[in-house]
Amino acid sequence: MTTLTADRPVGHTRGPAATHLIRSEYLKIRTTNTWWIFGLGTVAATALALLVNMLQAHYYLKGTPPSDPQDQATYLLQHNPVTQAANIFTSGQFFGGMFVMVLAILMITNEYYHQTATSTFLTTPHRTAVVLAKFVAAMVASVFFWLITTVLDLIAGTIYFNAEGIASHLGDWAVIRAILINLLVFALWAVFGVGIGVLIRSQIGATVTATLLYVVGTQVAGIITFLIHQFWIKKDWVLTMQVLVPARAAEIAVSPTKLFPQSPPEWVGAAVLVGYGIVLGLIGTSMMRNRDIS
Repeated sequence: MTTLTADRPVGHTRGPAATHLIRSEYLKIRTTNTWWIFGLGTVAATALALLVNMLQAHYYLKGTPPSDPQDQATYLLQHNPVTQAANIFTSGQFFGGMFVMVLAILMITNEYYHQTATSTFLTTPHRTAVVLAKFVAAMVASVFFWLITTVLDLIAGTIYFNAEGIASHLGDWAVIRAILINLLVFALWAVFGVGIGVLIRSQIGATVTATLLYVVGTQVAGIITFLIHQFWIKKDWVLTMQVLVPARAAEIAVSPTKLFPQSPPEWVGAAVLVGYGIVLGLIGTSMMRNRDIS
């Protein structure tokens, strides 16, 4: 992977320094192969997620309720056209968010990997401004990835609901809110990525660590909370604590109804994500300001 050192002295720019820094970061993204590789990956992942969510919607909306009481409780929670519409129209969030996070990580770790960090900070001594520019550029990139998934979801989802003879519920506030919160989730994964890239300088180390936590974290959290609830603390709040895992919080945030019986309201998932974003943003900015770059 290559990176472009497009930094010039701030005094030589025509526009404001902040605008120049953001454009510089955007140019670094645009002149590498990373963005379109992740873009293609997002398209493929969204297509797969759409297929799975459509099959799931068909089962929950037109299938036969299961006889098992526990499965029946989940079936009744999901037997809602608005819930399934929100799921379909936010398809691709999981892997799309992961690609955004990894891209944001590379925006930081590439500077160390290609040894351009020193020249970047010599050119622009105000490190806070550089870090903030990376945050902004990463969030702008996240909007692009969100647009890819949302356009695909809207086209495929509308066709699916028409074929099933079910209203798409695109005009319902619950579905619109899920789509908008999905945008927030993408932007917050970008903040996560920059923060992790600052915490772990190694490109491979940061990428592998973040991806494993992202992919495996939800499953591990579900298993741990289930075991604690089953054998130790038999309280519903134990299962509710899954919301503290970022990937799980994202799922809860975009769901108009409860994902599981002990699931907290969607605003709790959004609040958890915003909290993580603020904390990582502050830590990342502070560390970048005080850390030795060379």
